[in-house]
Amino acid sequence: MEENRSTTPGSSKFRDFIGSGWASQSEDTPRARDVAQFAASRRARLSALFEGERLVMPAGGLQVRSNDTDYPFRAHSDFAYLTGWGSDSEPDSVLVFEPSANGHDVFLYFRAPAGRDSDEFYANPQIGEFWIGRRPSLAAVSAELGLTTRDLSELIGDVMDDTMAQRVARELAELRLVKDEWEIEQMRAAVASTARGFTDIGRVLKVIAGNERGERLVEGAFASRARLEGNGVGYDTIAASGAHACILHWTRNDGTVNNGDLILIDAGVELDSYYTADITRTLPVNGTFTPIQRKVYEGVRAAADAAFAIVKPGITFRDVHAEAMRVIAELTAEWGLLPVSASESLELENQHHRRYMVHGTSHHLGLDVHDCAEARKSMYMDGIVTAGMVFTIEPGLYFQPDDLTVPEEYRGIGVRIEDDILVTETGAENLSIGIPRTADDIESWLA
Repeated sequence: MEENRSTTPGSSKFRDFIGSGWASQSEDTPRARDVAQFAASRRARLSALFEGERLVMPAGGLQVRSNDTDYPFRAHSDFAYLTGWGSDSEPDSVLVFEPSANGHDVFLYFRAPAGRDSDEFYANPQIGEFWIGRRPSLAAVSAELGLTTRDLSELIGDVMDDTMAQRVARELAELRLVKDEWEIEQMRAAVASTARGFTDIGRVLKVIAGNERGERLVEGAFASRARLEGNGVGYDTIAASGAHACILHWTRNDGTVNNGDLILIDAGVELDSYYTADITRTLPVNGTFTPIQRKVYEGVRAAADAAFAIVKPGITFRDVHAEAMRVIAELTAEWGLLPVSASESLELENQHHRRYMVHGTSHHLGLDVHDCAEARKSMYMDGIVTAGMVFTIEPGLYFQPDDLTVPEEYRGIGVRIEDDILVTETGAENLSIGIPRTADDIESWLA
């Protein structure tokens, strides 16, 4: 693949010369990372579920973006969960649980750095030190993560079959539903960084107004913060101005940000640990809501507040959505948008109010923006809410610009408010409450 571009000398004299004359490389033994003890506990819990079974957990490899250009590497979330290795993890690494008398012996395999007497470090653009920088040693990673490390060349045996892999993925998803102390600290940090990203947007929003592709300037303002303080964004940022806010996953972000419009921004910073926030705010571009924009916005906030008010250990996860939908049905009926009453609309065979909010109200959050997706329905949607869970509350109202069931003044307005919620022993904490969310507070903040 590199033949048409490579000009690296291949003579023996060059190899001898470039392989000599280097200062010795010393490496201090790093201290153990704070996550190491938590990752060890996670591995122990998984080990107990699969006594006598060999488990193989690949980090994954580089993925081609275009020809010889790869996407930035991101290790598989389960691998990161079990190792504590995040944005500095090595492609193609593999975590192996070998059955033993005491449960499992666990080994982390990855490609150790090659010596300067090898042509790898200057001639291999994918893994060579001249190209991508110095790779970590087996000893350093072992000390940091508290794992026995081995060179990838020593790995023997196949990956798990599909049936076993699915079982392991399901069990890990269910283990990840409840966050440990270290994970909760990471979630707080991701939310705090995301809040600073929203502040960055607020500072430049009026300047962006009128730009033909202003949505991309909003996206860029947030991306700068995400790269400064984390690994990047946790998912493609939605910067949806005007009627684009009615498109739930609008990520093209190529529209104009016009004065008088609302802009819906759904964004989250992913830390180097891979934990991500997921927050949405809907802002008036010129700093002030019109009366109809304020009416819709405050209606969505009422639904969000009602859903948050019921969150505590012991409820069912789906109850959060049901409470938000109760408010959405009542509001859309009160505004004369439904052909039936709110109570009739809430009946399963009707659901007229869902025309204006077709998505769910909540999803779990953590290493993945839609965390724990492999969990069984009985543990997720029908599961019991438990202290330590982190999930979103994100109701919305979306009135499409061509929707003839609503008065013209509503058309083209899309509003979503999304917060990240930590379940506590006695109730819940809104981790993102510091980002202005009432209409009055947003106007004051933007001013």
